[in-house]
Amino acid sequence: MAIKDVLLSLASYPDRTADASIDRALDIAAELGCRTTALTFEAEFDFVRSSGAFTRMVIDLREMAREESVKSSANAKALLSHFSEEARRRGLEHETVLAKSSAFTLPEALVEHAKFHDLTIIPVQDGYGAEQWYAETTIFGSGRPVLVLPGPSKFRPSPLLSCAVIAWDFGAPAARALGEAMPLLEKAGHVQLVTVRGEKHISSKHAHREMAQHLKAHGIEASFREIDAAGRSATDAIHAFLAEVDASLLVMGAYGHSRMREFVLGGVTRSMLDQPAVPVFLSH
Repeated sequence: MAIKDVLLSLASYPDRTADASIDRALDIAAELGCRTTALTFEAEFDFVRSSGAFTRMVIDLREMAREESVKSSANAKALLSHFSEEARRRGLEHETVLAKSSAFTLPEALVEHAKFHDLTIIPVQDGYGAEQWYAETTIFGSGRPVLVLPGPSKFRPSPLLSCAVIAWDFGAPAARALGEAMPLLEKAGHVQLVTVRGEKHISSKHAHREMAQHLKAHGIEASFREIDAAGRSATDAIHAFLAEVDASLLVMGAYGHSRMREFVLGGVTRSMLDQPAVPVFLSH
């Protein structure tokens, strides 16, 4: 299935998505030739009515909540204004959606929108922010893939599809991610599959030759590399490989298991969400 309808998640609270991240997302949309919908939320804060000794405290909290809601609303409108201006300048088909949500359920609200798009792009900040929480919830809750963009300090001028790397461990999540990323891989200038050996047990009865045949059926000539972890974590080994080949995109399966209604992520998944070095295409 082609990627034709993309959702761009823009954070209005607690910090707003950087304009540079919007510009980068639109450059990717132009590269993919897809329709893009920008979604952001006006965060709302709800406090129950109170009386007695806590009345004054609650009133103060309500005023603080009102101020935060105003801040979120202003950020949301500024984000959509910048998005629309830049999308028009690029001649891209686009739409904007301004929704309301409790500040405490923003990720769940995003998931409901993500279900109706081929791909959701979620830019993160240079440091850890709420966007990683949004991305994690969307990956595991929407049934659709997510493209996590690194913070502006890690942006690079090369196109998204100049060199795509697939983190391949023969597992079901990796296979699913590869399948969902196929429309991107078919357009990539170069595709490499990398398998990290020695960090964990990897069970496979099949050789890379069969994967090469599968990719060739899609017109993709891929290179294969097996790298020795050599005492490193798989995360460190993959980061080193991305730098070595000057990768522009990483495709990988998202690993996690549910515990008490929350997902406990695998080490590589957590690292790539927290500190992505390049845009990361994740699927679960």
